[in-house]
Amino acid sequence: MSLFTRSSPSSDTDETSKPSTEDTPPKAVDPVRRWHGYRTALRTKYPVVARSVSWGVTGLAAALVLFALLMPGKAEYFEARQFLRLPVEPILAAALMLVLPRRPRLVAAVVIGLGLAALVVVKALDIGFNQFLGRGFNVVLDWGLLDDAESYVQDTLGPTGATAAVVGLVVLVLLLFAVMALAVVRLVALLVRDRDRATRGTIVAGTVWITCAALGLTPIQNTAVASRNTIGFVQDRLDRVRETLRDEAAFAKEAKKDEFADVPADRLLTGLRGKNVMITFIESYGRAALEDPAVAPGVNAALDEEGKALTDAGFAARSGWLTSATYGGSSWLGHSTFLTGLWIDNQSRYRTVTAGERLTLPGAFHKSGAWRTVGIVPGVQKNWPEGDFYGLDKVYDSRDLGYQGPKFSWSTMPDQYALTAFERLEAAKKGDKPLMSEIILTSSHQPWAPLPEMVGWDEVGDGSVYRDIEKAGKDPADVFTDPVKVKEEYGKSVQYSLHSLLQYVEKYGDENTVLVFLGDHQPMASVSGNGASHDVPVTVVAHDPKVLDRIADWGWSDGLRPGDDAPVWRMDTFRDRFLTAYGEEPRTAGSPAP
Repeated sequence: MSLFTRSSPSSDTDETSKPSTEDTPPKAVDPVRRWHGYRTALRTKYPVVARSVSWGVTGLAAALVLFALLMPGKAEYFEARQFLRLPVEPILAAALMLVLPRRPRLVAAVVIGLGLAALVVVKALDIGFNQFLGRGFNVVLDWGLLDDAESYVQDTLGPTGATAAVVGLVVLVLLLFAVMALAVVRLVALLVRDRDRATRGTIVAGTVWITCAALGLTPIQNTAVASRNTIGFVQDRLDRVRETLRDEAAFAKEAKKDEFADVPADRLLTGLRGKNVMITFIESYGRAALEDPAVAPGVNAALDEEGKALTDAGFAARSGWLTSATYGGSSWLGHSTFLTGLWIDNQSRYRTVTAGERLTLPGAFHKSGAWRTVGIVPGVQKNWPEGDFYGLDKVYDSRDLGYQGPKFSWSTMPDQYALTAFERLEAAKKGDKPLMSEIILTSSHQPWAPLPEMVGWDEVGDGSVYRDIEKAGKDPADVFTDPVKVKEEYGKSVQYSLHSLLQYVEKYGDENTVLVFLGDHQPMASVSGNGASHDVPVTVVAHDPKVLDRIADWGWSDGLRPGDDAPVWRMDTFRDRFLTAYGEEPRTAGSPAP
């Protein structure tokens, strides 16, 4: 019995020897297979709809790729005719894809898609830079300016709005890269599905393109049918990169050459000894302010009004034009060009010159030992080491001026307050030396809303008086996007800056006051117009006739408004002219050329 029992399988042994279906976990379903299963089922159930969706997605993919290839880099070129051309790049890409094996073909498709997305991003940056700065985006130097753009958006929309805008932009860019890569992969898959037909189509398209290019066909408003827009764009960017790298090396050598560097201190600025000299930059004060029909009447009226008041106070003025190294923004490039006598039109040049020991205009006053030199820079909100480079004994930034009022969009404080603080902190104190000051006024900085208003000089106080004015001001978003309002408010902002500065001179100036004021650059293209010049007005105001006598041979116009016949000089020539007119020429060189 026991033998039988041991030799016979028991029910328990049999059950444990077989796997239990209840204990076996279900096999995981591959999500990709599940999706393909759903798609196959839908295609089977709704074949017409499935084909329509498929062709619709393919059409969108093709449209997206063509848009990337034909997209212009300037807003004014967004016209239908720009997108009715035959680009050569997809023809070349199709020929390549037809000969590549499957895996390299997939990799190449993804790379091309990512490249097209990058192309769209750079072209979008081009549009923004052309609109605001009058030039394209420099892929080597301009990435750092995006931080300034973020700060500007924050000042315009507030911290929350700026954060939302930045996050939304990042998400949009990431989606663009993903969608563009998928679009190219889809089109390539469709291309290789029927190689014979695709090969014939590629040959026909290539033949058509070559024919159109050879004949120079331009049937729509002189727009060529055959396009190589992307190849040309990429080649242009590569050329710019090489040019930028060459320029850095050449400029470093140029910055070290300075005929005035070895001029003895006792021969510098001898014609201004004993004078309190103010060099003042007015933000975005360009030729458009004096000539644009929508802006000029108000600005010219302000200049005429203050010009009469200055004349009554015993002052006289002469004015001319300078061509700024920048446009629409990057004010520090204009400041440094004017003060160093070097053409500084990009951030690399700016870094190079400020890291050296170039003699600047404030530095010449400082070197002479005859002036105390100060800087009033309300737009600076953190440490500014460039103050030492410029030769300033003391720098007052936005944290040092005692302002307790509200910001006016980008501008940290109204110009009238900044000048009042300058008077309180420096000018009213009678030291053992006269004062040379570099003052940067910011109230005419875009977006030109809300704007401050003039108040009584004895009412300025700590700036609290501006709270109600700021609250009653216009919304920057409403002004900045309206082509009519933006010009109106720009004009008002320049009028305010001019009234602030010139009334300060009328109230606090004396027989030893000398004022040099100018614009740093033209306003952006929506105000000054596409293709506008880089010209800005420059004026010298003085009570002592001998000061203006020294520049009589400059050919400038009398008064605060430069005439049509006033000379136009590059901004980098001013330093040498000024040092020559009010000092002595370097013994090794003659007068600077126009």
